[in-house]
Amino acid sequence: MSTRRTFIMGMGSAAATHVAPRKASAAGRIRLAVLGVNGRGKDHIVGFENVPDADVAMLCDPDANLLAERAEEFGKKYNKTYKTERDLRRVFDNKEIDAVTVATPNHWHALATIWACQAGKDVYVEKPGAHNVWEGRKMVEAAHKYRRIVQHGVQLRSSPALQEAVKLLREGVIGNVYMARGLVFRWRPSIGNKPEEPVPPNLDYDLWTGPAAMRPFSRRLVHYNWHWHWDYGNGDVGNQGIHETDMCMWGLGVETLPTKIAAMGGKFLWDDDKETPEVLTSVYHYPEQKKLIQFEVRHWCTNLEDGAGVGNIFYGDKGYMVVKGYGAFEVYLGQNREPGPKGKQEGDHYKNFIKAVQSRKTSDQNGPVETAHRASALAHLGNIAFRLERQLVFDPVKERFPHDEEANKMLTRKYRAPYIVPEKV
Repeated sequence: MSTRRTFIMGMGSAAATHVAPRKASAAGRIRLAVLGVNGRGKDHIVGFENVPDADVAMLCDPDANLLAERAEEFGKKYNKTYKTERDLRRVFDNKEIDAVTVATPNHWHALATIWACQAGKDVYVEKPGAHNVWEGRKMVEAAHKYRRIVQHGVQLRSSPALQEAVKLLREGVIGNVYMARGLVFRWRPSIGNKPEEPVPPNLDYDLWTGPAAMRPFSRRLVHYNWHWHWDYGNGDVGNQGIHETDMCMWGLGVETLPTKIAAMGGKFLWDDDKETPEVLTSVYHYPEQKKLIQFEVRHWCTNLEDGAGVGNIFYGDKGYMVVKGYGAFEVYLGQNREPGPKGKQEGDHYKNFIKAVQSRKTSDQNGPVETAHRASALAHLGNIAFRLERQLVFDPVKERFPHDEEANKMLTRKYRAPYIVPEKV
């Protein structure tokens, strides 16, 4: 088995609306493999099983026990037999698979997406699209070069209600929109302190670790708690928060990264194994556009803000808009907070992906690859400012920190062979 993708289509860069044509499967349905079946992967299986033109054909996970459990669980639920595979590289080499969904830990997202694009697969990738800023750009380059449909798992973009909310913001429902806030107030308890121990025989730990540095195995990492360790996750701003960073940028109408970033926070309650902050406040400034994004992560007992604990608030000179959950918004106008327009309706982001895979039009996508890079990068920039404990100046065109090599080193990582994100995709 090769250690890098060797299936190169050689189509050149292509940012056009139409992407490479797809060879139809025998039944005309899109055959999918789900990569990572512990957390979000379960929702991927259910979500795509409910799309008529999709066929979840294969499940993949380096944990053999988890893989067998999911195959049995969903095999009974949907009265079918799933093929299983522990190594995602073999999935990419399988010509019967049209598309993959990436629900691995964050540190695998970009490389899995790039390898899939090189192998001619379309991709639905969970948030954050990438684990760092540099590899997010590489992911965009791969999607364009190999002309693949790459959808970012930000379901808010497929909500008809929130599409209407953004339209109202553009039309001036709250006047000149100058600021957005992202809120992630999630109940996150202590994860305790867990020792190092031998790798369980059911887990391919080398494959699970992938591009990250090899660390001794511990239950503090596998499975879900990797979110709170810098080698694999990005804290809650890079977890639940990506929905809200994306919503902030979408609602404000900004399509670049900010030029000034500041952040402060830390751990205040738990003396546990988490590395990432429990509480984090980040500020992103767009001076030329006169826009500001404020982002707040809280982890325990807290208030809700106009009913939003996870969501967004947009501020204009005539009022403000509250976005709640995955498909609801409310508007309040003037000093007396008079109720304005409101709406509530979630959408089907999985169905939208399948539609774009069938049409081969990126214009059909609600969450194209560029949104994956920008929304993820916004969170990463805040984390860099937090970790360096100072305000940063950023060049959104070059995607670099001018004259700041300490910060620039944190835009990427040292990759572990053979799991290397290539300079040239």
